[in-house]
Amino acid sequence: MSRTPGAMADTEAVAPETSFPVTEPPAAHHAQPRLLIRFSPPLLLGVSLVLAAATSSLVGMDRAEWSAAGVLAAAALVLQLWWDRAARSRPRPDAAGAAYYALRSVLAFGLAWMNPFCAFYAAVGCFDIERLVPRRWIPLGLLATAATLSGAQIGGLPPDDTASWVFYGMLVAANMGIFLTVSQDAGKEEDRTRKRVAAIRELEHANLALERALVENAALHDQLLLQAREAGIADERRRLAAEIHDTVAQDLTGVITQLQAVTDTQEPGAARVHAEQALQLARHSLGEARRAVANLAPVALTEDDLPEALKKTVNRWSEHTGVQAEFTLTGSNEPLHEEVEATLLRIAAEALSNTARHAKATRVGVTLSYMGEEVVLDVRDDGHGFDPSALPERGTASGFGLEGMRARAERLAGELTVESEPGLGAAVSARVPSVPYER
Repeated sequence: MSRTPGAMADTEAVAPETSFPVTEPPAAHHAQPRLLIRFSPPLLLGVSLVLAAATSSLVGMDRAEWSAAGVLAAAALVLQLWWDRAARSRPRPDAAGAAYYALRSVLAFGLAWMNPFCAFYAAVGCFDIERLVPRRWIPLGLLATAATLSGAQIGGLPPDDTASWVFYGMLVAANMGIFLTVSQDAGKEEDRTRKRVAAIRELEHANLALERALVENAALHDQLLLQAREAGIADERRRLAAEIHDTVAQDLTGVITQLQAVTDTQEPGAARVHAEQALQLARHSLGEARRAVANLAPVALTEDDLPEALKKTVNRWSEHTGVQAEFTLTGSNEPLHEEVEATLLRIAAEALSNTARHAKATRVGVTLSYMGEEVVLDVRDDGHGFDPSALPERGTASGFGLEGMRARAERLAGELTVESEPGLGAAVSARVPSVPYER
């Protein structure tokens, strides 16, 4: 078969126009026009056959070569139809894709042997090798494509003389160097893209896990407040029962005793004394009953915020007992959840009640401190104090109401501490989380 300089000059445009594709991430593969990838082989095959027919006289193709070219072209079409059907179940490079690429390269090499312009069909190997051939076999596939394209660039295969063979080898090496460089860069970019996609997916999973955790925490928070509310109701019932037993019931018992003494005595003076005592006990019992009813719910919080309600509570307690008492606020006043405010107010009221009953103090100080994520209530007195280590163990009645206050604080994930020494007064400190107000 004759070789002409014109054929060599025309086919040299194949290599500069051929670009090796940069490997893209899987998501980008799906975004590319699938029709272009699918129909590139038959389209370039058609272009090659048209150019071969137009240059057959220039190249010097005879009837036998045309027959062979027709057989190879028909085989290429059959191969393409088979692969279009088989590729649907093979989204990644595998042995079947490598076999298809190898057979197509052999057919392209045969067609380029018949006519160098048929090398356009071989150029498709630069477009889809990353999608067909596993990475370790890519250099072999590129070598087959470079061999076919280099043969077209020298004007057709086989080379005529030693110089043509040397030139052919140089073109194969140059094309392979270009293809491998682009392939290596594409592989690095694919790895970087894959890592970015994996990092994004991990971040999405972490965000989903965080959202689920936030939802679960919110549900647990609501459940904790509900349990605290229910426990507070039960605690108020026990407290009210204890107060009625310790105050109203005992006073009524005293009233009955005094009235019984009135009926038993025959002396008017003694009867009058017993009647007056019964009247005093009844009045005291009425006052205790009113106080117990008022403490059923923190009514003060419906009119004032927590600091103002504590201040009024301390002032009323001071007027009622005659003991000097002061209220101090530190930090920024922030609205708290109603359960938190109610708990602190009741702890303060219970601590003041214990001070009035047991401390014999002359001065009392109540401090409310907002400390960021916590709020602290301190109640101090200068009474005769006591030994905390001598108190009964938890779960038993202490006689000082400390167990009830501690239970209130712990229901809100807080704590209550007591510091005291005989003769040096006492300090009760309640520390609870600063749960914000829910609108």
